[in-house]
Amino acid sequence: MDRYKETFETWNKVASLYQDRFMDLDLYNDTYDYICNSVTKQKAKLLEIGCGPGNITKYLLQQRPDFDIFGIDIAPAMIELAKKNNPTAHFAVMDSRQIKRLDKKYDGIISGFCLPYLSPMESNELISTAYDLLNENGLLYLSFVEGNPGKSGFKVSSGGRVYFQFHNLDDLKRQLIKTKFDEIETFRVKYNTSETEFDLHTIVTAKKKNAL
Repeated sequence: MDRYKETFETWNKVASLYQDRFMDLDLYNDTYDYICNSVTKQKAKLLEIGCGPGNITKYLLQQRPDFDIFGIDIAPAMIELAKKNNPTAHFAVMDSRQIKRLDKKYDGIISGFCLPYLSPMESNELISTAYDLLNENGLLYLSFVEGNPGKSGFKVSSGGRVYFQFHNLDDLKRQLIKTKFDEIETFRVKYNTSETEFDLHTIVTAKKKNAL
């Protein structure tokens, strides 16, 4: 089976479990506050790529009810949960690799742990397309796990298998600069995997430069 198809089917199957685990997780709230403080425009339009059950959208709307958020996810079960959790937002089933089809401009684009399911080339394409979809001074938010892309592979859990892709921070920064993003910021968050071990999660934000 195609690794993407298997990964997407697994996410669809574990949607409720994912919601139970991450809906109220406050580990990344400081970085979500950064979004709220950086996107100062009232009634700003935001695109969330790989929205899952709508956990990030829910937090953002609690802080900034004026935000107009459109979320997409490849898993229909995730989208159904996102709609229930965020009745004032809008959602649709869509592959993150197809965002070129969107015909609106956004003041912020959020991709919370979508990159771990995209190859480096696909991630670069997402960055380039995000730049085109952003208004001037628009904010891009990306979260992922740093590591050697060559060590990417399937992770197995009780819900099934997902293909997990590691990314190189310097490579992503180079792509951001190449695409003419500016004001690049990096955050790191410890995610405990047990009482004694943790993974280091990386968040990168950048802004679309003003047109000259």
